[in-house]
Amino acid sequence: MTALNDIKIPVAKIIDHLNHELQGLRTGRANPAIVEELAVEAYGGKTPLLELAAISAPEPRLIVIQPWDPNLVRDIERAISQSPLGINPIVDGKTIRLPFPAMTEARRLEMLKVVNEKGEAAKVSIRSLREDVIKQLRKSEKDGTLSEDMLEIELKKLQTAVDEALAQIGKVLDNKRVELTNI
Repeated sequence: MTALNDIKIPVAKIIDHLNHELQGLRTGRANPAIVEELAVEAYGGKTPLLELAAISAPEPRLIVIQPWDPNLVRDIERAISQSPLGINPIVDGKTIRLPFPAMTEARRLEMLKVVNEKGEAAKVSIRSLREDVIKQLRKSEKDGTLSEDMLEIELKKLQTAVDEALAQIGKVLDNKRVELTNI
């Protein structure tokens, strides 16, 4: 049993989840990921927009949505209007256009706070995971399956892995902050 085996996969999942959450944040630049998971009332249930339409960003401040079923245009428009995105959809026949206005400084600061909150939540998850693994290692030492020297080695490896994960989260957050402030 090694601490690294116990922590690598969950850490990767936490970082992937953070990346996915940050990708969905509106930054003033059109990014199809912002609307891909938007739930649309269609065919008697809620369906992610990604499964109902082709989504593209032909310009930096415009998303174009082309439903595969033209009868869903009104449902998609309603879902976008009712979402917290704050974007007014423009229906152009069988196509929906989402123009992104330039972000205000207040909105930019609000988004930076959200980025920081999501980053801190990811860091807390990593630290919590570290504590769980430490408990497992200490239990193994008490059971006699792990020597004191091996415990110390495993704890050092664990801390190195946690430090690397926190640095990786820091890079992800820095990239998003740059994206928010440079637009």
